[in-house]
Amino acid sequence: MIHVIMGLKGSGKTKKLIDSINEAVAGAQGDVVCIEYGKKLTYDINYRVRLVDSKEYGINSLDMLKGFLSGLHAGNFDITNVYIDNLYKTIGADRAAGEEFILWSAAFAEANNMNITITVSDDPAGASEEVRKYL
Repeated sequence: MIHVIMGLKGSGKTKKLIDSINEAVAGAQGDVVCIEYGKKLTYDINYRVRLVDSKEYGINSLDMLKGFLSGLHAGNFDITNVYIDNLYKTIGADRAAGEEFILWSAAFAEANNMNITITVSDDPAGASEEVRKYL
């Protein structure tokens, strides 16, 4: 399953993400991972969540994030929930690349029995019909 939290800056995306992460870790049957852009969620989420700073791993493109997510799963089949904060900053791209990643993530999540939640700083009205079903 995939869920996209999309909204313009200041619309409360990060608050929704933090609440979702803390709720997931409380009832998760497996591991929870959060990929963030910069270290800003450290004190807001439960200590049991594996927090990954994408800048520390040099993730700066669509393919690198796909590879990183695939590697996380290959190294740990117990990951049940993955959260990706601020997609556009993480991959250094715009809506087209972001939507491509969201669609890839949906297929990846389904194939690997994972829940993936992604925050996107963009106007939801501009999202394609394919992406809107995940909002």
